[in-house]
Amino acid sequence: MIRTIRAKFIVGFFVIFSLSFLVLNQTVKEIIRTSNQKIVTSDLVGLKNNSNVYVRQAFLINHFTNNKLYFGQMAEEMVNDLKHATSSDVSAYTVDGKLLFSSDEQEFSGSSDEDLRQAIEGKTAYTITYGRNSGTVLYSYPVIIDGVKVGILRFTKDFTLLYDQSGRIMDIIFYIALAIFGAAFLFSYMLSRHITVPLVKLTRASTEVKNGNLDVRIPFRRRDEIGELALNFNDMIDRIGSQISMIERDRDRLKDLNEQEKRFFDNVTHELKTPLTSILGYAEIIREKGDNDREFFDKGMNHIVEESRRLHSMVLKLLEVSQHNAGDKDMELVDSGAILRDVCDSMSFRAKRYKKSIVCEAEEGAFVLGQPNRLRQLFINLLDNAIKYSAAQSEITVKAERANGSVRYTFDNPGEPIPADQLANVFQPFYSVSLKQKEEGSVGLGLSIVKSIVDDHDGTIRIVSEKFHTVVYVEIPYVKAGASNEISI
Repeated sequence: MIRTIRAKFIVGFFVIFSLSFLVLNQTVKEIIRTSNQKIVTSDLVGLKNNSNVYVRQAFLINHFTNNKLYFGQMAEEMVNDLKHATSSDVSAYTVDGKLLFSSDEQEFSGSSDEDLRQAIEGKTAYTITYGRNSGTVLYSYPVIIDGVKVGILRFTKDFTLLYDQSGRIMDIIFYIALAIFGAAFLFSYMLSRHITVPLVKLTRASTEVKNGNLDVRIPFRRRDEIGELALNFNDMIDRIGSQISMIERDRDRLKDLNEQEKRFFDNVTHELKTPLTSILGYAEIIREKGDNDREFFDKGMNHIVEESRRLHSMVLKLLEVSQHNAGDKDMELVDSGAILRDVCDSMSFRAKRYKKSIVCEAEEGAFVLGQPNRLRQLFINLLDNAIKYSAAQSEITVKAERANGSVRYTFDNPGEPIPADQLANVFQPFYSVSLKQKEEGSVGLGLSIVKSIVDDHDGTIRIVSEKFHTVVYVEIPYVKAGASNEISI
């Protein structure tokens, strides 16, 4: 069974052209044969008319009472005269078909005598004997004088020239038709290849895509429908590849978020469980002993208060992360430089406990449109991270300056750098950077809170960590306070 389009094209074209060639060849042969037959018939009619004129004149000149007897007596003379006049061999027969005289008996012997038998019956007939490029006609008709059949004349005429010419014409037509159909078949074959070869490549490419290979491309440079099909196929593969890449990226991102969320809940569970266990333990012992052991009582109460405060701070941070978009959005003109200086002063005691120092350089008039409490929380969180994760005995530099229509805040602390592959994720909730000096109790909420505050103030934040220095840049749009207490941006 033929399955491929190319094979179907080839077989179909071959059958069509072969049948067309055979039909054309037979049609031409039939036309030539009919034409030759008409020419022969016309020539024989003329031959009969001329010979009849001669015989009638001979009978008119000599008046015999018995025309049949006279036909036999003048047969030899008549045959010779007709041979000379018609350039054909002639034979004369009696009405019964008995040979009277022949110009060449060999020309009439051994051939079909069907024409002679029909002449005996009173009919005019001829038979044609022809080969590839030759043809001979035997022509017989009864001679009738005054309504009486007196004898039979039989002619043999050579039509070799006619049939030779017809044979050459048929040969020429045959080879011309063969060349035309051969060229047409070759053109059809090339056209079928022009169509089927790209389809085969498209089929193979689609099979590769089905098997998962999205790197396959079809390098067609054609402007027809197949070229457009190849171009659309390549575009389709590109889109499929981009969609799969997007799905893979989303899958990886969701996987990372799930892992971060799991780490977050694990950390939160641990951080909540540890102080609660400690608080519960001290509270049960104090309930049993009361204030009998004053020193243990004071120690336990102090521990319960400190752990409760830590739990309270942790809960506030969780609420800040989950509800930062639902907070108070009322903005006012704020001198952020003054707030930053105040935060640096208050955080310097915490820095000294870690044996570190804070250098603050804040310009006057660093006005922004914002919420004072949230800006204070922003600065506290950034300073707290700088204190916790900077190197020992280090100096933390904090600046606030106007630049390009914004107030830029810079928090620079020397310390262990943050890996480059983690910088893009540090502002995500639940994410904790894997540093060696990570402080106990940190659950990765500080920078997420910072990012939400900056976003609410239409600002930007970025972190650069290189050469053992981590620098946080925060920019919030600068607002200029007018003389009449109006605010202009």
